[in-house]
Amino acid sequence: MLELKNISFNVESEGQNKEIIKNVDLVIPDGKLIVITGPNGGGKSTLARLIAGIEIPTSGNILFNGEDITESTVTERARMGISFAFQQPVRFKGIRVIDLLRLAAKKQLSGADACEYLSAVGLCAKEYVDREVNASLSGGELKRIEIATILARSTALSIFDEQEAGIDLWSFQNLIDVFRHMRDNIKDGSIIIISHQERILDIADEIIVIKDGTVVDNGTKDEILPGLIGTSSALKCRKQ
Repeated sequence: MLELKNISFNVESEGQNKEIIKNVDLVIPDGKLIVITGPNGGGKSTLARLIAGIEIPTSGNILFNGEDITESTVTERARMGISFAFQQPVRFKGIRVIDLLRLAAKKQLSGADACEYLSAVGLCAKEYVDREVNASLSGGELKRIEIATILARSTALSIFDEQEAGIDLWSFQNLIDVFRHMRDNIKDGSIIIISHQERILDIADEIIVIKDGTVVDNGTKDEILPGLIGTSSALKCRKQ
């Protein structure tokens, strides 16, 4: 379980102290797919980066399975079982897909093992297992390979930051299918997805709405989604 207690995050901007995240309190339970949504610039991705350890909060505490990880580095959190998928996955010239999967799994995966992870994200393993993770891959392919590495890691908490950004419609539908499969097979862990896409919101167990750095709504999909459907990018909420 993940707990955020009175989390705030400030940055210096043009000589002024700007508060990006403001006194956020959240509990992310195990066994759930949680979607964090809200208007652009509202603090969604910043909150994800704080959870992953890419940024350190100005104040407050982050607890993971009862342990205070507020000051823990990205590497330390990864070892504890937290995975993070970026909006723009990193390319690795000279590294094959199977090498990346082996690094993620921390063991010498066979070709058949690698094929299972690639098939789970809708990729034909024979075509991809020996491909380099470089510019020859499309954005959609890279994102699915990144998700395959997270599956290979099998971590307790998986965070996905706006994975739909920059991919085509076919890849987006495939991405939803992958997330749905992950949700249906959650055991002890949990999944956090940062998104404002209705079709991703529709597969959530719970939805958290962030606006101007604060949580303005939080509840089950059935409670929150009806109030969001049909709104503009500046998502409306039940609580203002």
